[in-house]
Amino acid sequence: MPTVKLPSEDVLITKLLAGDEHAFVQVVNAYHGIMVHLARTIIGDAIAEEVAQEAWIAVIRALPKFERRSSLKTWILRIVSNCAKSRLRHESRSINMDMSDTDSHMVDPANFKSDGHWLRPPHVWHTDTPEAILASGELRELIDHTLRDLPPLQQAAITLRDMHGLDMESICKILEVSESNARVLLHRARSQLREAIDQFQGKTQ
Repeated sequence: MPTVKLPSEDVLITKLLAGDEHAFVQVVNAYHGIMVHLARTIIGDAIAEEVAQEAWIAVIRALPKFERRSSLKTWILRIVSNCAKSRLRHESRSINMDMSDTDSHMVDPANFKSDGHWLRPPHVWHTDTPEAILASGELRELIDHTLRDLPPLQQAAITLRDMHGLDMESICKILEVSESNARVLLHRARSQLREAIDQFQGKTQ
């Protein structure tokens, strides 16, 4: 799908505030996909689209109060994140949204010596690039499953950073976490993903 070309934010926001239907369609085409993707990481597949629709309504209502302290995209995604987390609480689902103190999503400490060096280093990957790794259908399925099993905020952090290329400042604003917490979320998510890939590669050697 080609990237949607948007006008400058000043022009775009002016058009949106004026009720320009074409400008609104442009924004929807540009951001709806990542909105649904972000909602899915927090609330799951079943109502991700519904949450994105709710977020659009909230965006329209709040746009006149938008203070432009962040980009329009970051602001919209923060609304999506808040809508998804509100629905998660409303649905009373037992998913831990907190920064857990457990190490369940960290690399196993048994892999390291007391001086911090590898005792059992990761397996050497058979392939050199992410594209080559994902070419394996079985491995791609494993990665998808691993991502779905991550706590919502970890899944959201790695999705925004590694799949959509957002910077850490934007991620902090979207998820409403400090930079240090965002980096912990991202590290834990990447560690879990790397360990899953290492285990897969070990089995195929």
